[in-house]
Amino acid sequence: MRAVVPGSFDPVTNGHLDVVRRAAALFEQVVVGVGVNPAKAYLFGPDERVALVREATVDLGNLVVEPLGGLLVDFCRRVGADVIVKGGRSAGDFELEVQMAQMNRALTGVETIVLPTSAEWAYVSSTLVRQIASLGGDVAPFVPSCVAERLRARRGTDG
Repeated sequence: MRAVVPGSFDPVTNGHLDVVRRAAALFEQVVVGVGVNPAKAYLFGPDERVALVREATVDLGNLVVEPLGGLLVDFCRRVGADVIVKGGRSAGDFELEVQMAQMNRALTGVETIVLPTSAEWAYVSSTLVRQIASLGGDVAPFVPSCVAERLRARRGTDG
């Protein structure tokens, strides 16, 4: 069975990787869909986010990373996925994911599984990582090394 793990991954965090790795252990193949939302301002461009997720997951043989545009259910149909795997850090995340899961199932029959984020990463979000990095803080404990290096390099050239 093939599953999709969608997200913006701006940037990919250790919390994201926790969910991706656990999904890879549960399914024959996992497709990480790196989404683009025109209403959102990103720190990293879509190609850079895809490259960072690929670098952070290079050791997973049953995983591919692709850009995701448009409706998630259309992406699932295109890659032949029957399941969407989402991470949940809190009850609020779960409430939002249930509503989206019900809509996705109504649209195409695709099922959604919400994996609780491991406790050690439950407080980590891309938004917090971006804020800490923008203020010169060390985000290395919260992101893969490729992301920490890219953020340090960006800080060195941007200010």
